[in-house]
Amino acid sequence: MIDIKQDAISIRQQQEPHPEPPSQVDKAAIYIQNNQHKYPPDITEEDESKIIRKLDFILIPILFFTSTMGAVDKVSLSTAAIYGFVEDTNLKGQQFSWLGSILFIGSLCGMIPMSYILSKYPLGKVLAVSSLLWSGFTLLLCTCQNFTELAILRFLMGFFECVIVPGCTLIVGRFYQKQEQGIRLSFILAFASSVINGFLSWLVGYFNSSIPAWKLLYLLVGGISFLWSLLMIYYLPDSPMNCKFLNDREKFYITKRVLINKTGVEINDFKWGQIKESFLDVKTYMIFFFNIGINIPNGGLSTFTTIIINNLGFNPMHSSLMTIPTGVIATIATIFFNWLCTKLDNRRCCVACASLLVPIIGSSILYGCDRSSIAPQLVGLYLLYFYFAPYVILISLAQANSAGNTKKSTVYSINYTGYCIGALIGPQTFRANQSPTYTGGFIAMLVSFCFCIVMTGSYCLTCKYENRKKERELKQNNNEDEKNEYFYDLTDKQQKYFRYTT
Repeated sequence: MIDIKQDAISIRQQQEPHPEPPSQVDKAAIYIQNNQHKYPPDITEEDESKIIRKLDFILIPILFFTSTMGAVDKVSLSTAAIYGFVEDTNLKGQQFSWLGSILFIGSLCGMIPMSYILSKYPLGKVLAVSSLLWSGFTLLLCTCQNFTELAILRFLMGFFECVIVPGCTLIVGRFYQKQEQGIRLSFILAFASSVINGFLSWLVGYFNSSIPAWKLLYLLVGGISFLWSLLMIYYLPDSPMNCKFLNDREKFYITKRVLINKTGVEINDFKWGQIKESFLDVKTYMIFFFNIGINIPNGGLSTFTTIIINNLGFNPMHSSLMTIPTGVIATIATIFFNWLCTKLDNRRCCVACASLLVPIIGSSILYGCDRSSIAPQLVGLYLLYFYFAPYVILISLAQANSAGNTKKSTVYSINYTGYCIGALIGPQTFRANQSPTYTGGFIAMLVSFCFCIVMTGSYCLTCKYENRKKERELKQNNNEDEKNEYFYDLTDKQQKYFRYTT
C-alpha cells in the first residue's frame, strides 16, 4: 500500500511547474487527497483481501460477459454457415471468407476514433454504449438477403467491437495491481464465446420454426447482448471512484493501492507527445507484429472451425456441440498459463513461448494426419486453441508496461490494429478451392506460431535492456521524488523509477 502523506498532493503542488513536461494530475490522486482524512492510512491484509475478492466476484463476471457476448457474434458466423446461411444469402466463392475478414476491416477503421473516445470520455460508458451498438447490428443480420447488406453490418460491428479488448484491459488496470492483472484478464477474455455459441447453435437446431435456424441464432445472440448492454450503461464503472458496488471506504483503498502501478487511474487528457512516444517505442511494434501472427490462426479458426468439424462427417447439431470443447480448452489453457505467470516472477515471456509450443504441435497433427481420421483431427484442432493463452499474456504485458493516459490508448490501438490485420488475413488463408484439406490455412498457422515465439523473445530482451538502462541513469541522477510518478500523467519512459515487466 502506498504511504501518502497529508501534504503529498497539495493544490499548490498541482499548480507548480513539474520537472517533466506539464502533466495533468491523476483524478485518483486528487480523490485520495480529499478523502484520506476519513480513513486510516492502511488496512489489514485480511480487509484488503476481502475487497479484492468482492471485485473478483462482481467486476470480473461483468467484464467477462460483456467481452464474451461481443465475441460470440464472430464465431457464430461459422455456425450459421452449416444452417443454410450461405445458401439463403446467395453467397458465392470467397464472399463468405470476406464476411469473416470485413469485420476486422471495420475494427481497423474504428481504432483511431474509438481510441480517442476511450481516452477522452468515461471508460465504462464508452464500452457499454459500444456493446449496445454492436448488439443492435447483430440483430439486424437476420434481415439481410445478400452479401452487400451483410458486409455493411459486419463492418459496423467491427467498428464498435474494437473497444472490447482495450476497454476491458484499461478497466482492469484501474482496479488491480500489475501482478494481479494477467490472471484476471485470462478470466475476462476467456474463450467462452465458443461454448456459448456452441450451446445456442445446438439449441436453435431443436426449434421447429418457419424462421431459418441461422436467423434464430442471431436473434438469440443479439437479443441477449442488447439487454445486457442496457444494464451495463448504468452499472459498469469507469474507475474505483464511481464504482456502484463498492462502498466509500472500499473505493478509497482500491484507488490508493492501484496508484503503485504508475500507469494512471483516471485522466481524461489527450497528449500528442505521448502519441509520438508510442510510435517511437520499439516495444509497441514487437507486440503489434506478435498480434498479427497470433491472430492469423484466430481469424481462420473463428470462421472455419465448425466447417472443418462438419467436414469430418458430423451433422450440423453435432458439429455445433463439438465446438464447445474449443472454448473450454482455450479457457483452461489461458487461466493455467496466466496463473503460472503469477508464480514465476518476471517470466511471462518465457511462459508465453512455452505455451506456443502446444498449438505448433496441433498444427502439425492437423496438417500431417489423414483428413478422414476423426480422432487425430479433433485432437489437433483442439490443441490449436492453446494459442489464446500467449495472446492474453502479451495483452497483460502491454497493460503492465505502458504508462500515460494517451500512450496507453495509442499502444492498445496499434496492438489492436495488429489483431485486426491478423484476423483479416486468417480467413483468406482458408481457400474455398482447397476444401476440405485447407492446406494453405494450416501452413499459415504453423508459420505464425513460430513467428510469435521470435517476437516474444525479442520483446523480453528489449524490456531487460531498457530496465538496465534506467538503473544506470538513476545511479547517475537520483534527485527525483518517486511519489511524483504516482500522481502525474507521465509515460513509462518519462518515469525514472518505472520498471518493465518481462
